[in-house]
Amino acid sequence: MEAIWNGAVIAASDDIVTVEGNAYFPPEALNPALVRPSTHRSSCGWKGEAHYYDVVVDGVVNSNAAWFYPEPKSAAAEIKGRVAFWRGVTVR
Repeated sequence: MEAIWNGAVIAASDDIVTVEGNAYFPPEALNPALVRPSTHRSSCGWKGEAHYYDVVVDGVVNSNAAWFYPEPKSAAAEIKGRVAFWRGVTVR
């Protein structure tokens, strides 16, 4: 699978875990030149606290377009550190 935004491949991998319809990529699948840490956080009752990345392609920023759970609750252990996308990022 690939995560694509603004014509660039942000992540690519065959090692995908799907949870609630979202494809979670392993962290090593990310192109580090196209993401930067965000200070945004959100909370899920059964997964825990999500951290975010901004996606940046050709100087255009898609704020908080990727998220991951660095320390998920036990029910979501399979997605620890894995990254999912939204906000216009196409995953195919």
